[in-house]
Amino acid sequence: MGEARREFKFLDVKPFSPNLGAEVYGVDLSSPLTESQFNEIRAAFLEYQVLFFKDQHEIAPEQHIEFGKRFGKLHAHPAAPTMKGHSEIFEIHATKDSKVANGEFWHSDVSCDEEPPLGTILQIHITPKCGGDTMFSNMYLAYETLSAPIKKMINGLTALHSSEHIYTGRYADRGKSDTEISCPEANHPVVRTHPDTGKKALYVNRTFTKQINELTKFESDCVLAMLFEHAEQVNYQIRFRWSINDTAFWDNRCCMHHAIWDYWPEERKGHRVTIKGERPYLEATKEGSTPENLRLSRQL
Repeated sequence: MGEARREFKFLDVKPFSPNLGAEVYGVDLSSPLTESQFNEIRAAFLEYQVLFFKDQHEIAPEQHIEFGKRFGKLHAHPAAPTMKGHSEIFEIHATKDSKVANGEFWHSDVSCDEEPPLGTILQIHITPKCGGDTMFSNMYLAYETLSAPIKKMINGLTALHSSEHIYTGRYADRGKSDTEISCPEANHPVVRTHPDTGKKALYVNRTFTKQINELTKFESDCVLAMLFEHAEQVNYQIRFRWSINDTAFWDNRCCMHHAIWDYWPEERKGHRVTIKGERPYLEATKEGSTPENLRLSRQL
C-alpha cells in the first residue's frame, strides 16, 4: 500500500503480497509466547490484516484458547457446533457427506452480531490433496479506491446484517437443530472506523448484508450490488494455500474472506477460536489524531 513496513526483532515476518497479508516464521504457537513475541504479533496483525503462521505444530485446544484470550474475550458462534469439552472452539469440518462447507461465500465472520468478532484464529489439521484455499480481501483498499462521490454518499449510511437465511438448517447434518441455534441480526455502518488503526474500511458483505436502511429496496439492491462487486475485485485479494498445521489469524474489521469448497469429496478439518469485538462505528478521523485518541474520545 506504499507505506513503510515495520521491522520486527522477535518474529520473521514476510509480506504475502503488496496489498494484504504476511507469513510469520520463528514462533511456535503450541508453546507459551513471550511478551515481546505477543506484542510483535499484535503489531503485525494490525499492519498486515491477516497473518499466516507457518511451520507450526498442532496447537492443543487449551493453548489455542489461551492464545485467543490474549487478544480479548472470546466470541461464541450463535449457531455452529463446538468442540466437545471446549466450547470456545468451533470445529471446521467438511467431508463427502457435508451439505455445505463453512465460509463458501465472501463474508466477515458473524457480521450479523451486535458486536461482531475482532478476529479469527484458524489452524487446519486435515487438508485435501489440492484445493481448499482461502481468499482474503482488503476492505481498507476497497473503501479507499471508491470515487469521492460514492464515499460521500455511503459515509453515514447503515445496513442490516442478518443470518436466518444462512444458519437455518445449516448444521443439521452435524447434530444441531434449528431449535438449538440463534439467528441474530444487527444494523452496522456501511463504512466503519477501525478502533485500533483509526482507518476507514468498507463493511458490507454478500453473505450477511441485506439492506441499506436509508435507501429504498431498489436503491439498496443497486448500491449493494456495486459495493459487493467492488470489494471482491482481484486487486484487493490474496489466495492462501494451506499446509498441515498452518494457522491463520485475520482481522474481521478490515478484511473479508472466502473459503473455496473445490475439494469435494475429500476432507478438510480444523479448529478455530474467535475473539469478540466491539460494536462497529464510523468516526471522522481528525488531522493529527491517533488510534489512542480515537478510543479515548469515544469514552468521554
